[in-house]
Amino acid sequence: MNKRLKRLFEEADKAFDGKYAKEVEELNGLSRSEIDQIIPGTTDLKTYTVLVKLVEKASKENMDKAELIDQIKETGEIGISIAKTISGFYEDLKDV
Repeated sequence: MNKRLKRLFEEADKAFDGKYAKEVEELNGLSRSEIDQIIPGTTDLKTYTVLVKLVEKASKENMDKAELIDQIKETGEIGISIAKTISGFYEDLKDV
């Protein structure tokens, strides 16, 4: 296995074994139709992709939850709407 591929696997392991592993799994488990129900009328999945990357990074780095929630809020209405469907984030975002 080449070094780049090995590094990618190691990063994925950190995200899936990290502090927010359950949230990463839930986000990655959302289907296109589920995302369409959460944010109807959008064809742009950029915010969803950014949200996944953000939570994966937070998981790898064991980021403080308050800091992660603040960063999720910065993704805007679409990111917040998606994150609210994730059990580990709902309570922190329900009033946003």
